[in-house]
Amino acid sequence: MKTIKQTAAFLSFLLILAFSLTLNAQNQKFAFVDSDYILSNIPEYNDAQEELNTLSSKWEAEITKAFKQVEDMYKEYQSESVLLPQDLKKKKEDEIIKKEKEAKDLQMKYFGPTGDLFKKREELVKPIQEKVYNAIQEIAETRNYTFIFDKASGAIMLYASPKVDISDEVLDEIGNVMQTVRREDRKKK
Repeated sequence: MKTIKQTAAFLSFLLILAFSLTLNAQNQKFAFVDSDYILSNIPEYNDAQEELNTLSSKWEAEITKAFKQVEDMYKEYQSESVLLPQDLKKKKEDEIIKKEKEAKDLQMKYFGPTGDLFKKREELVKPIQEKVYNAIQEIAETRNYTFIFDKASGAIMLYASPKVDISDEVLDEIGNVMQTVRREDRKKK
């Protein structure tokens, strides 16, 4: 007899739990943002990207020049190697290896995981991204959103109603602390 009552109580508990989870899921609010759209409408971000691109191009040219010198040294070595004594060959080989190492070190200095480009990006872009995140968090808390997805980050989103796109609200919120493009001048992709 107790097992039937226990089973009935357990089933009642499961039914109440399922019902409350369903109600809870219905009360959750979802929204999405398009971070590419948001960032493209922040002039400070566009200026930072332009500065990073300029630095990157300058450094790429410097590295290309360094590797070209290595290539030229190697070609010269190949054309002279037949006539050179063994000790001079070794000296030229060492010079080429040293120059190639310098070029690779320069490449790592600029473009390595903790290189100058990474540091400059952290300096210029990270504060802007933090302001965007803070604005998203403020809107989420104010409007009681449970989840906010980023359409631009590659999250799988098969459909997104424009009614739940809060990208413009994020830009308006950021506009309180930094310059953004006016709402009527923004261009959706």
